[in-house]
Amino acid sequence: MSDRTLEEAASRAPAAPKASAQPVHVDAGDEGYSKDLKSRHINMIAIGGAIGTGLFLGAGGRLANAGPSLAIAYAVCGVFAFFVVRALGELVLYRPSSGAFVSYAREFMGEKGAYTAGWLYFLNWSTTTVADITAAATYAHFWSMFSDIPSWILALIALSVVLTVNLISVKYFGEMEFWFSIVKVGALVAFLLVGIYLVATSHPVDGHTPGLGSITDNGGIFPAGMLPMLLVIQGVVFAYASVELCGVAAGETENPEKIMPKAINSIMWRVGVFYVGSVVLLALLLPYTAYSADQSPFVTVFDKLGVPGAAGIMNLVVLTAALSSLNSGLYSTGRILRSMAMSGSAPKFTARMNRGKVPYGGVLFTAAFGVMGVGLNYFMPDDAFEIVLNFASIGILGTWAMVMLCSLHFWRRAREGRVERPSYRLPWSPYTQIVTLVFLVAVLVLMWCDDGVGRRTILFLPIIAAALAGGWFMVRRRVAEIAADRERAAADQRD
Repeated sequence: MSDRTLEEAASRAPAAPKASAQPVHVDAGDEGYSKDLKSRHINMIAIGGAIGTGLFLGAGGRLANAGPSLAIAYAVCGVFAFFVVRALGELVLYRPSSGAFVSYAREFMGEKGAYTAGWLYFLNWSTTTVADITAAATYAHFWSMFSDIPSWILALIALSVVLTVNLISVKYFGEMEFWFSIVKVGALVAFLLVGIYLVATSHPVDGHTPGLGSITDNGGIFPAGMLPMLLVIQGVVFAYASVELCGVAAGETENPEKIMPKAINSIMWRVGVFYVGSVVLLALLLPYTAYSADQSPFVTVFDKLGVPGAAGIMNLVVLTAALSSLNSGLYSTGRILRSMAMSGSAPKFTARMNRGKVPYGGVLFTAAFGVMGVGLNYFMPDDAFEIVLNFASIGILGTWAMVMLCSLHFWRRAREGRVERPSYRLPWSPYTQIVTLVFLVAVLVLMWCDDGVGRRTILFLPIIAAALAGGWFMVRRRVAEIAADRERAAADQRD
C-alpha cells in the first residue's frame, strides 16, 4: 500500500484520539526483510560510511592540488554531510524503512519524487561501484605479484568476490562491513598515533623534518590560492558518499530508535578526527608536493618512512576500504531498487528476493554496471577513477538534495499538525535544510568553474535530466496502475 494512499485513507477516517492521530505509513518494499543487523553492525556501518575510498585514495591527488587547505574543504563538507544524515535520521525515527529517502520522497513528494530520488541514488552508487573496483585494482598493483595483471582483470575479481558475499544474506553483509570498518578505523587510529609521534619528536620522514615547516615553507595553507581548495570540494563530497547508508540499514535492524541516534551523532566527531585530523597530519609530515593521485597518501608516508612491510600493510587497509565501499553500494542499491520496483518505477526483476531475504535482482542490476566499469578499466585504465568520480558526485548531490527536500516537507507537515516529529531532530530547521541546499547548488557551480572533468560532467546534466524524464514517461502508466490497485485494496479494507 502506497504511503500517500494510506495518508489519504487516514485523513478520511474518523478522528482518533490525539495520542494516535498520526497516520501510519507503510512501504510495500519493506516487506520480506530479516532483522539480522545488530547494534554493533549499525554503529560500524555508520563509521564505515564515513571512511571510504574518497579519503584513502582520493586525498592524495587533492592534497597535491589544494595543499593543506584540503583540511578546510573536508571540514566544511563534513558539516553538511552531518546535516544530511541527521535529517535522514529524523525521518528514520519517524518511520524506519529499507527504502529510506526513496520511501520518504514517495510519502512527501509523490511517485515522481521517489522515482527521481531512487535513480539519482542509483547513478551515485553504480558509478561509485566503478570507482571502487578501479581503486581496488590500483591498490593491488602496489604488490609486485599483481603488477603484471591488467587492471580490468583485478577489477573483475574484486567485483565477483564482494557480489558473492552480498548475495548470501544481510547477516553476511553486516559481518563483512563490521570487520571492514574495524580494519579501517584501526588503521587510521594507528596512523594518527604514529603521525602525532613523528611530529612531536621531529622524526625525519624521507629526509624531511615534520612540523609546521612542512606547511609554512611550501606556500602556506593555500599554496596555489583559494581556488584549488574550492575546486576540490566536488571530489571531497564524494568522500562522504556513504554516510546515508545507516539510514538504509535501519530497515533491517531491531530497535532503530535506540541505535540510530547514537550512530548518527558519532559521525560528527569521526569526521573531525579521521578526515580533518588525518589531512592535517599528512600536511605536517610531508610537503603537499610529495603526494600524488597515483598512490594513497597513507601509503606514501609509510613508504617514505622505510619501515619494512608498513606500506604493504597500509595498502592492504586501503584495499579493504575500497571493498567495503563496494559492499555497501551493492547492499544499499539493492534495497532502494526493490522499493522502487514495488511501486513500478524500477524493473520488475529488481524486486525479487532469494532465500536469504536479499533483493538479489537489484544487487545484480547494480553489479552489471560494475561490469561496465571493468570495460572502462580496460579502455581507459589511467582516467577511469576520475571520470566516474565526477558522475558519482552528481548522484550524491542529487541524493542529498532529495533528503533535504523530504526533510523540509516533513517539517512543514509537522507545523501543520499532520505528522509528529520525533524527539531526535535536525537542529535549526528549516534554515539548516535551506543552507544545505544552497551549498549543494554552489558545488555544481564550482564543478562548472573547473575547466577539466568537472565542467564536462556538468555538460552531461541535460542528458541525465532527459534520461530521467524519458524513463518516467515509460513507467508512469505502470506506476499509476499499481497505485490504483493499492487504493482499491485500501478501500476494501475500510469497507
